[in-house]
Amino acid sequence: MKLLNFTIIKLTICLITGILIGYFFDWPLTRTLYITSVLLIFLSFSFLIAKKQFLKTIWFGLFAFLTIIFIGILTINVHDEKNFSNHYTHFNSENDSLKTITFRVKEVLKSNAYYDKYIIEILEIDNLSVRGKLLLNLQKDSIQIPLKVDDILITKTVLKDIDPPLNPNQFDYKKFLDKKYIYHQLFTNTPSLFKVASEKNSFLGIANSIRNHINSKLKAYPFNPDELAIINALLLGQRQDISEEVYSNYTNAGAIHILAVSGLHIGIILLILSFILKPLESFKHGKLIKTMLLIFMLWGFAIIAGLSASICRAATMFSIVAIAMNLKRPTSIFNTLSISIFVLLLIKPMFLFDVGFQLSYLAVFSIVIIDPLLYNLWKPKNKIIDFYWHTLTVTVSAQFGILPISLYYFHQLPGLFFISNLVIIPVLGVILGFGILIIFLALFNMLPVFLAKTYGYAIQLMNRFVSWISHQEQFLFKDIAFSLLFVFASYLLIISLIHFWKEKHYKNYSLLLMAVLVIQSAFIYTKYNSPENQFIIFHKSRFTLVGNASHNAIHADSDFDSLTFSKDRIIRDYVVGNHIKTIQNNSLKPIYMLNNKILLVIDSLGVYNIKSFQPDYVLLRQSPQINLNRLIDSIKPKYIIADGSNYKSYIEHWEAICQKRKLPFHQTSKKGAFIIDY
Repeated sequence: MKLLNFTIIKLTICLITGILIGYFFDWPLTRTLYITSVLLIFLSFSFLIAKKQFLKTIWFGLFAFLTIIFIGILTINVHDEKNFSNHYTHFNSENDSLKTITFRVKEVLKSNAYYDKYIIEILEIDNLSVRGKLLLNLQKDSIQIPLKVDDILITKTVLKDIDPPLNPNQFDYKKFLDKKYIYHQLFTNTPSLFKVASEKNSFLGIANSIRNHINSKLKAYPFNPDELAIINALLLGQRQDISEEVYSNYTNAGAIHILAVSGLHIGIILLILSFILKPLESFKHGKLIKTMLLIFMLWGFAIIAGLSASICRAATMFSIVAIAMNLKRPTSIFNTLSISIFVLLLIKPMFLFDVGFQLSYLAVFSIVIIDPLLYNLWKPKNKIIDFYWHTLTVTVSAQFGILPISLYYFHQLPGLFFISNLVIIPVLGVILGFGILIIFLALFNMLPVFLAKTYGYAIQLMNRFVSWISHQEQFLFKDIAFSLLFVFASYLLIISLIHFWKEKHYKNYSLLLMAVLVIQSAFIYTKYNSPENQFIIFHKSRFTLVGNASHNAIHADSDFDSLTFSKDRIIRDYVVGNHIKTIQNNSLKPIYMLNNKILLVIDSLGVYNIKSFQPDYVLLRQSPQINLNRLIDSIKPKYIIADGSNYKSYIEHWEAICQKRKLPFHQTSKKGAFIIDY
């Protein structure tokens, strides 16, 4: 089947192209709007001309594709609130100044050790009406009541920038929030918040109230916190309350997708609702009414579950399937997937960069394409064996589709993913079905305690099994270096293998050989572009960590113990990001000779009495009590570096001296890691 024969697939590719162009290149909103309008006019004229022509020309198709590309660019611009004059960034000229901010809570995020986190919608700054989103960090307090979606509050605080990562190859939280149109954050505490009465409730606010009501009913029954957290994840789409240990277990077992409400969950709900509403089909226009009710209920559930990328994808796809079933028209799964992608990206273009969105569609596409090939290898006559064989082929097919991008984002491969999926997926439908019944009975105070205990025990068994799988560490491959270049090369290889499997002829054989050459070229390119003779002073709070990368190895020197070093992510992120194979851990040295450059390390003892050489760089660590002016006069360094092990007051004093003497000063807590190429 030639996928590009489907028009909607071509249009979806054009829309994605437009979104990518709009994201990576700066296109002013007015110019994009003007070009799109002109193209729409040309498209209308070419359509009218094409209707009257017996022989078709390429002009209508060309204008259609160009128009969709510019609609993609326009969609990106329209959704970025910074392009509008009332966005708060146009009025935030005074940095670090106190402002009176009125805001509405939009989303509750997972808390960390020190702060409860929320996404908020800003309403006013100093009584000036504005718009935009911020990240709220609310200091934890044992007596505070958590904020709810749609709460309106006032506080007086400072808008803070979101810091980029301070070390190479770390997760870029700033860029992650940029893609959600969040550019600043607030830090405050509960006593500094003043709640304002609000009668307006959004869909998400109503959904949050429904979830809170369900949880209040469930808490009356003997569910432990981990069981409640799994119920919230499986049936209400909320994973904030899952403990780090449980979340890590599901990730390492290759079963984290089970905790994200997606196609499997929505499909089961659709089947249950379809069965309940089947009597409507006996009435006139009953099928139409049933279809409308199904779509309404599906999206109602999607809203309650939080409208994540995977939920929206599944709800959109099944809505299209439900409509097609009502119209009694045959549907192609590729058409259905493409329509859902097209619709979702028109409404939420930044979903394109959402990891869940990418994984969802890649998994479904690979199941549709690869599963029939694997399943046809063997067709067991026994129904039970056939069921498990098909579950295995579906699991492996999905893994083929998501493996390259999973390695790129997460750098690990759970080797026992097929076992966890073979055990959990067959019973997941039962767990979901009973979960819906449990919630329904709990809402009406009709849930028998023994049934609640039985359901809690079933979830407990699932958690224990996942925990056992995740602790088979010999089958968990971590810290796999995998660049974006490898992602594209891997998908080219997978596509060429599928083509060659289907039809073994010269053209597909040539494509396969070309893919192998691309993979080899990617390895060669990566090897010759790994850091060579690079010295890095990393930022680590309260400690000193330096690395000397050379010849595909890194010598990491630190002042903390080997156990702490083995768990530290800073060096490992650098190693994975730069495809380095060997790590050696040593103690810190007082002097580093970097070819023709010299680095002097001055620790808390403050000893630097040297006369035989003048260092190019001086690293100050562990807050040495020195006279920096005297040091500069005596050894005349070209650069002063202060890492994260120093007191803040010392760093500020040193920085002031260096500014006065016009000597370059680098503070790792502000500017990030200091890198010397030699």
